[in-house]
Amino acid sequence: MLVAGAHGALGQATALGAAKAGATVVLLGRRVPKLNRVYDAIVKAEGPTPALYPLDMEGAGPADYEALAETIGRELGRLDGIVLCQAEFKGLVAFGSIPPEDLLRAMHVNATAPALLTQACLSLLSAADSASVVCLLDDPARVEKAYWGGYAMANAARRAWVRVLGDELESTAVRVIGLCPGPMRTPLRARAYFAEDPAQWPPASDYVPAILAAVAGAAPFVSGALHDLRI
Repeated sequence: MLVAGAHGALGQATALGAAKAGATVVLLGRRVPKLNRVYDAIVKAEGPTPALYPLDMEGAGPADYEALAETIGRELGRLDGIVLCQAEFKGLVAFGSIPPEDLLRAMHVNATAPALLTQACLSLLSAADSASVVCLLDDPARVEKAYWGGYAMANAARRAWVRVLGDELESTAVRVIGLCPGPMRTPLRARAYFAEDPAQWPPASDYVPAILAAVAGAAPFVSGALHDLRI
């Protein structure tokens, strides 16, 4: 299973949970020291030895994702799932004040890059008996408001993409599932709600069982649909 954004709060929790369940996890992220810490945690928990794949999704292009897919196919022989946890969010800013490069970065890392990654891996996923693309989303009622800028725009694009790709792959063995967790203790939330007490929210790990169930195609997770995981 490939986890994009594997050193973030939710990505790390997902990678650890998947490894504990017996999956060989490909850890994808841009910060090598943080990826190494996730790798060490999996090894310490005696999960299957994970694979490290450092990649900055901001600068990666189609050829980089094709190389990733080729490496997974060559080294692991198969790919049963992708979990898209990566996120780019610098904080709440009035739209007129967002530096253009920040707007482009948010749109690319949060929407375009995961689509390119998935596109490159579709052949591998289609070769599996059963496979899933699980895309983590944010609540539109919360983020599609003032000051959320490119993050909100990308979130809307991700929701549309889940429906589009899920519809295209409806008759195949590849599921495309959108999951919308409720509030959790993460650095991303802290950047938006810096005045609140984070202890009032559950840790990211509380959402991992539902994410792994979606990867496995368990009920009630339906391909092409968006599922609310609010705790």
